[in-house]
Amino acid sequence: MTHRDVTGSRGTGPDRTERELREALSALADGVRAAPDAYRTARGEWLRRERRRRLVLAVLVMVVFALATLIGLWVLNQAPADPGVIFSGPGSAAGDPLPGPNP
Repeated sequence: MTHRDVTGSRGTGPDRTERELREALSALADGVRAAPDAYRTARGEWLRRERRRRLVLAVLVMVVFALATLIGLWVLNQAPADPGVIFSGPGSAAGDPLPGPNP
């Protein structure tokens, strides 16, 4: 490593680099002209994407709800038809009177 590698040349440094970069970007920005309807076009595209996102979300919610309902109905339909142990014995039917004194 030589003395030249360590010290650098005159007029260079972070301040000069930053200034030159600022000037270059300013010159580039001065040359950019927006189209007259650029805002309207960008806003229209954004609104279309927003509507599409909401529509996809609504369809997804409906599909999940319908699937959960169908699974629930299928599970309830798989219940055994014969009465279980809990409902066996006297007074198990809905029309049977409960045991105890009759009025």
